[in-house]
Amino acid sequence: MIHGQGPLLTVDVGTQETEAENIDDVLESFIGGRGVGTKLAHERIPFDADPFGPENSLFFATGPLQTSTMSFTGRMNCTGLSPLTDGLLSSNAGGFMSRPFADTGYGAVEITGASDELVGVHISDEGVTFESVGDLEGATIPETIDYLDEEHDLGNEHAAIAGPAGENLVRFAAIITSESRAFGRGGLGAVLGSKNVKFLTFDGDSRPEIELDEEVTQAIHQEAATSDSPMKDAGTVSVSSFANAVEAVPTKYFEELSYDKLEDIGSSAVIDHKYKKGTCSSCAFACKLPTKDESDGFTTEGPEWETVMAFGSNALVDNFRTIMEANELCDTLGLDTISCGDTVSAYLAANDEFGNEELMLELVEKIARREEEGDMLAEGIDRIHDELGVENWTMKGMEFAAHDGRTLNGQGLSYATSNRGADHMYSVAYDYEYPLVSPAEAMEKEGVAGKSEKIIELENLKAIRDSGVLCQFSSSYTEEERYEKVFQADYEQLMDVGSRIVEMERHFHNQRGKDRSDDEALPYDLDGLSDELDSYYEQRGWNDDGTVPDENVEGAEAAGD
Repeated sequence: MIHGQGPLLTVDVGTQETEAENIDDVLESFIGGRGVGTKLAHERIPFDADPFGPENSLFFATGPLQTSTMSFTGRMNCTGLSPLTDGLLSSNAGGFMSRPFADTGYGAVEITGASDELVGVHISDEGVTFESVGDLEGATIPETIDYLDEEHDLGNEHAAIAGPAGENLVRFAAIITSESRAFGRGGLGAVLGSKNVKFLTFDGDSRPEIELDEEVTQAIHQEAATSDSPMKDAGTVSVSSFANAVEAVPTKYFEELSYDKLEDIGSSAVIDHKYKKGTCSSCAFACKLPTKDESDGFTTEGPEWETVMAFGSNALVDNFRTIMEANELCDTLGLDTISCGDTVSAYLAANDEFGNEELMLELVEKIARREEEGDMLAEGIDRIHDELGVENWTMKGMEFAAHDGRTLNGQGLSYATSNRGADHMYSVAYDYEYPLVSPAEAMEKEGVAGKSEKIIELENLKAIRDSGVLCQFSSSYTEEERYEKVFQADYEQLMDVGSRIVEMERHFHNQRGKDRSDDEALPYDLDGLSDELDSYYEQRGWNDDGTVPDENVEGAEAAGD
């Protein structure tokens, strides 16, 4: 099985000390990316850690595929203890940083401790330097990028940045790289902010050489270049018509399931506003969405479908230009668009202000700066819903993505079992229920009975993609045989690795008091959920209460001490 290479670099930003250590055994067992990040986090973050405390760590890691030029490999992973969900969480970002990171020669980088002053950390194959950057306090992402360009001649592809939202510990702050690509979900930007780190940069000339199957990687790259996928035209927004047709679009703060003005903000609106192609590093698929409003020349990267839902249908805003601006504000200030948009929609619901575009944009700014009502909203829906007087539309503390589980019941089951909570990317079950796959692979959208086996398969497979690291859009080009050739391992061996990653996440959560009751806390009823959770736990070899036996997890007794 191919895997990432290089030592773990630990950077304590409090003491400004660094240490490199061999982690070949971890890389060999968990490939890279999310797998390696999860294993290291399980070993090194205390089970009772405060997400905002110095004992929390962020683990950045690429996988073996970032040494290639294959399409769908311009991504990397970040893992840490989430201030939003209070659990272990991995997020991966596209763009261009994965290659500069690989060039450092490190298999993974751990950021731990907490600095007394605002610092930037420069990581290269020649060492680590710390820079006092107090003048950048409160700086936006573009302002920080300009600084790095002018002072260090480093382009935005070299940097991971905490915006004002991260500095202000907004619980759904993102880490931004490549100007507009985000380690988005779960508030890892706030973890970076809690450590008083404004930015990390990565550079070097020590990318490891990993022997890949060039025949299959070149075939995938060629097919990505020649594909006529609708995702190339409208990205993830291509799903908007499917979602609206089957009534799976959260609307009016989850009160409704379809939006009668979706055509004004859906895929056709994206296509009308897209003015050039956009891509990630080494990818010929080019699914990104540089959009421009011709009336005033305003541009942004996106919005993707989840952003359109959160700031559009869920807020009853049918002005695509306004959704573009909300998207750009989130990228500029360092915010997850899904959690931010849902939280703003909750405020609009509480104050009977649906459709108030000016207020919506004002709230995004206030959240990032923690000003006025933004200070409350920065805590996320789970912590403030009672104060607002609205329903708690979160799962395990995380605000819901689109692909509503009340209609797509397998996706609803996935939100229940997901260690990240209401995150659509944990299994991507919705692909099989719209369906966006072949009829032979599709699942009926109604009911959860018998679906746990498929959810387990998808969760395990997604863990492997996130460890590779491979983009979700690669799924159409990587059937079982190709996975075996790409990773040079039997498919069942890969699924076992994926299962162990999911299990380690769950075990960490169990040590923090999380169990079956958290899986059952959906904000809506799913008939048969309890029985299907029984089946899910049984198939995974877990206890009936949703906990993982210690003997299932290697080193569990010593982990988190």
